[in-house]
Amino acid sequence: MLGYISRRLLMSIPVLIGILLVTFVLARLIPGDPCKAMLGEKASPAVCERFKRIHGLDQPIYVQFVVYAGQIVQGDFGKSIRFSRPVSKILIERLPLTIELALGGLIVALIVGVGLGVISAMRHNTGVDVITMIAANIGISMPVFWLGLMLAYAFALLLKGTPFWLPPSGRLTAGLVSTPFFEVWGWIAAKDSAREAFYNFIANHFIFNALITGDWKIFNDAIRHMILPVITLSTIPMAIIARMTRSSLLEVMGRDYVRTARAKGAGEPRVMTRHALRNALLPVVTIVGLQMGGLLGGAVLTETVFGLAGVGRMLFEAITARDYPIIQAFTVVIAVFYMLINLVVDLSYGYLDPRIRIE
Repeated sequence: MLGYISRRLLMSIPVLIGILLVTFVLARLIPGDPCKAMLGEKASPAVCERFKRIHGLDQPIYVQFVVYAGQIVQGDFGKSIRFSRPVSKILIERLPLTIELALGGLIVALIVGVGLGVISAMRHNTGVDVITMIAANIGISMPVFWLGLMLAYAFALLLKGTPFWLPPSGRLTAGLVSTPFFEVWGWIAAKDSAREAFYNFIANHFIFNALITGDWKIFNDAIRHMILPVITLSTIPMAIIARMTRSSLLEVMGRDYVRTARAKGAGEPRVMTRHALRNALLPVVTIVGLQMGGLLGGAVLTETVFGLAGVGRMLFEAITARDYPIIQAFTVVIAVFYMLINLVVDLSYGYLDPRIRIE
């Protein structure tokens, strides 16, 4: 097992280099000049020349890439052109929210999607099956930005003043502050140290931070703020998972071992959970892995609609401002998550199907 994981991680290195190269080149092919985007269209050539020299943009592109690759090897993502801050610190601030949003979306998509798929397969060719699949098709076809706006309109405006009201934007109610766990527990880390960066990264997961510190007011408020974005982000993956679960279960339920289990007198719930569902989950797990990566990348629109300061929104703003270091760093981070998720999916095959041995 360890040998397999080591080989997969080694094989990921060329992939990461390719992703880094493609992202580096494509970022510079975006129409527009970083100097004009930052300083305005009336910036003089002399000012733009100095701007490019300060940020290393006056060098040939291959030299820029070699310098940037050297920084990445040392764990340095460079400085943001727009904010003049280390990109790593911006990642520590922004990435936790996107992780919370993606994990929440995945949990909702899994529970509801698999549940609807199982119900639809068990009620095949009935009204329940038809309604479920129509709902799944609508979910796949619904634009994320439109659904987000409609949910915000319904729950923040139409239901205002009722117990069902939900906040349409932000991460916490104005005036509330999430106190980092290391301050609550009296832990101290040296300034600008790796430990401090790790502590801040964990503390910026507001829901988890509130959970481990017992701050239930912040916990409940953070959960309420995440409900609408999570539902919006999970709708498309939920519909895809429901359709895949249904089709996979229908195929498995026609197999000989399922008919044998029924012939032995096993109840339908036992046949479904012990014999059919576990074998039907293999293609579902593959789809889930792909959707998890898609949730990270698809958070751009969701975070923008709901005013959330996460990776997706920052990436959108960085593309607009031609902030190359942020574009490159955030894209590489999302790519790393994709590869790790695919590794977890491959390892899960051996657990779900004993015939598959990862050696």
